[in-house]
Amino acid sequence: MITLENVHKRFGQNHVLRGVNATVKDGEVVCIVGPSGSGKSTILRCINGLETYEEGAIHIEEKIVDRQSNHLRQIRQEVAMVFQRFNLFPHRTALENVMEGPVYVKGIDRNQARQAATQYLEKVGLADKLSSYPQQLSGGQQQRVAIARALAMEPKAILFDEPTSALDPELVGEVLTVMADMARAGMTMIVVTHEMAFAKEVADRVLFFDQGVIVEEGKATDILNTPQHPRTQDFLRRVLHPF
Repeated sequence: MITLENVHKRFGQNHVLRGVNATVKDGEVVCIVGPSGSGKSTILRCINGLETYEEGAIHIEEKIVDRQSNHLRQIRQEVAMVFQRFNLFPHRTALENVMEGPVYVKGIDRNQARQAATQYLEKVGLADKLSSYPQQLSGGQQQRVAIARALAMEPKAILFDEPTSALDPELVGEVLTVMADMARAGMTMIVVTHEMAFAKEVADRVLFFDQGVIVEEGKATDILNTPQHPRTQDFLRRVLHPF
């Protein structure tokens, strides 16, 4: 469904992505792990067309991701993104935030969009928060609204950019539970995360990024339990046993 072919990305002199090759199949859950600054978030932004890339190609099914392409608007409808910082409209209720995309991007009737948005908020456990504004919600609740907003676009895949990194530890579980339910329902997902237990439990495959390249990839249990590359071993040792 998603194909990356020799993708390079630079920010000035900083060569962030150095020839990334990867594929994600329909219905697959792929977790991307690695140190900060390794290019994990940048590759998601390139897949969604939020960043350009200088070399290589990214395909969503048969369509190439290109900022100049006529397909970009359609690609962003088909591949939704959930960010670290929620990015909700502060002046709109949870229900209105979820309705926004279907109404203004897809042109869906407001009553139909309201009904669908209600169902998606119920799905993420927020049936009692439809009229709440973001500032009235906890971080975990705001992130679940953001996930409902992504689902409301009925995408073929969802990209998650460290969706729990801005949350207090006790709120992480409620978001990961929703994501695990989505994975079991067959949603295609690419998840940049530091939550190794989640990756081991939910991911079909794990990609370990370091310095702009995929150093190691494979089944989640293989990479996280018995990594072969010394850099992966060192990273996991530091993450899983920090003291």
